[in-house]
Amino acid sequence: MHAGVVDERAFGLHAGAAGALDAAQWAQEPPMRIGHGFDIHRIAPHGDTKVGGPFTIGGVVFADFELGIVAHSDGDVIYHSVVDSIFGALTLPDIGQFFPDTDPRWKGAASDVFMQEAYRQMDQRGYRVGNISVTLIAEAPRMVSKDLFDHKRAMIDNLAALLQCPTNRINVKARTHEKVDAVGEKRAISCHVVTVIERKP
Repeated sequence: MHAGVVDERAFGLHAGAAGALDAAQWAQEPPMRIGHGFDIHRIAPHGDTKVGGPFTIGGVVFADFELGIVAHSDGDVIYHSVVDSIFGALTLPDIGQFFPDTDPRWKGAASDVFMQEAYRQMDQRGYRVGNISVTLIAEAPRMVSKDLFDHKRAMIDNLAALLQCPTNRINVKARTHEKVDAVGEKRAISCHVVTVIERKP
């Protein structure tokens, strides 16, 4: 399902946006673009009525984790940050304008839908992933389980599948917030992403 609600002309994506500069100077897409994305969500016990489904990060479900994410959709901070970084690189509006939290269509939606739209926008503009660097900031859950399974590896696989790129183009790092502020006190989870997209050959 495409968002289909954004008028790109309203955000400077037309020939006249350059003002006094000759439009021809801007006609050619650059070989590379860079975007940044950030997301943060409150987390709360599963008894909280604002908590939707299971705790999901990077498409990985932490079914046994005692807290849930407070969000209109599934609240996947990695997917949301990646989407915003791609939209930013393409000089498009942010994820909240594509998928507003006032729209009931996105209530409880899996963030795969948002990722698919980000890929579609990137692909139709003639770009592909150059590389993506994800920094997840969370006090819990642990990204390496007691049996030494690395959830970050699964997140990389999920991102690569949705964005149709090799896994060696994606890195996922995780760190705590040293028990400082809402993230450090396990009241929130956040994520930063930097994405480089490159022209397809």
